[in-house]
Amino acid sequence: MTKTYLPAVDSIERKWYVIDAADQRLGRLASEIAQIIRGKNKPTYTPHMDTGDFVVVINAEKVQVTGRKREQKLYRRHSGRPGGMKTETFAKLQDRVPERIIEQAVKGMLPKNALGRQLFTKLKVYAGPNHPHQAQQPESITINTIPTGDK
Repeated sequence: MTKTYLPAVDSIERKWYVIDAADQRLGRLASEIAQIIRGKNKPTYTPHMDTGDFVVVINAEKVQVTGRKREQKLYRRHSGRPGGMKTETFAKLQDRVPERIIEQAVKGMLPKNALGRQLFTKLKVYAGPNHPHQAQQPESITINTIPTGDK
């Protein structure tokens, strides 16, 4: 009987990647980031283990959405108090806290359990082109998205 390969926790090699979100489509970018964080791009991928890499996203304020989502897409949060629902559009949230847009998109693509919460800590998002992770010598990745006519 053959045994299923299970990577040892100490043998998992973690890399750091930098992704520039300028002029990228939000959903396509988030799905690529989620796969890297989850480790699905590695031959040692195991569904119940954290085998993924760290991802640093820069220029989060320049991420794009198609169609009329800029005015119509809503982001909701709740304070936990009665009547505490706050709603704002994509455009307003991008002006206020652009990092949160990419964070929420990626978080929605990760497992909804303790593993997903652990994986989410590997995502670092920054609004501008600078980040404090140069010491990790991150490798730059370009996400190839199919350009659409509208911006």
